[in-house]
Amino acid sequence: MTDRLSGISAFVHAAEAGSFALAAERMHLTRSAVGKRIAHLEERLGTRLFHRTTRSQSLTEDGHAFYERCVRALTELEAGEAALTAARHDPQGRLHVSVPVLFGRRCVAPILLELAARYPRLELQMSFTDRVVDLVDESIDLVVRSGRLRDAPTALVARSLGEQTMLLCAAPVYLARHGTPRTVAELAGHHGVLYAAGRRDVVWPLADEHGTMRDVAMSHRLRFDDLETIVAAVKAGAGIARLPCWLVAEELRAGTLVKLLPHAPGPGVQVHLAWRRTRHLPTRMRVAIDALAAQLPPLLAISTSTA
Repeated sequence: MTDRLSGISAFVHAAEAGSFALAAERMHLTRSAVGKRIAHLEERLGTRLFHRTTRSQSLTEDGHAFYERCVRALTELEAGEAALTAARHDPQGRLHVSVPVLFGRRCVAPILLELAARYPRLELQMSFTDRVVDLVDESIDLVVRSGRLRDAPTALVARSLGEQTMLLCAAPVYLARHGTPRTVAELAGHHGVLYAAGRRDVVWPLADEHGTMRDVAMSHRLRFDDLETIVAAVKAGAGIARLPCWLVAEELRAGTLVKLLPHAPGPGVQVHLAWRRTRHLPTRMRVAIDALAAQLPPLLAISTSTA
């Protein structure tokens, strides 16, 4: 088994390095030793894994297929080793996490603060911003992102946390004054309080009574780029807003806001955890990822059944 794994390790290093010589340097072996291990592996498998010339080498079709399987297998072995190591050693060192401002403050920070309290050797740094950050240039370990991921799929590892449920809400005082809309079409007679970070027009994607998606442009006087200000305006009776459920959960339970058109849901907003692709995930990142992946998804859909 040891010989088998050493051959696979040499093969993966050679495939990733692009040469036997560089693979030997990374493995602290001679080029001859790496070549012999790969030759024994090819002999056992009964196939050529590399096209070799005097100037270059490249993977054969069988080599490509075998490489993908080897990487998955080695990743699982490393994950198992890391899990055992994590059980013996507390996470330590700096963990730099970037989060959206309001969602990070309300939902992410409490989870990570509890983690920091549990592990005294963990150094937590959090950056609160709604812009898309560069993990490499800004030395960020882990990012929570809402919306579509724009990075190249090979650059990051992404873990979906689910969809952020969006709700239409208004205050009882507004509904008493203007009436309660029962269909998407009836929204035309109401005032919206809109979230707008730029100058573009804002529409709400909603499903009508037939299940057809429509982009609804609300009549409005108020537009803000701050969700908490929108909540305050809606609670004061300024109009109807489309807000994430985690933000208005308390207001819905207290009755200071009322959920509208529960039969007309629009698409939610995807939320992801993402980090730089690496074959060795530090324990401090693994425990943070596990904690966020376990505790954030229930918050994204909380109170969806609250009337």
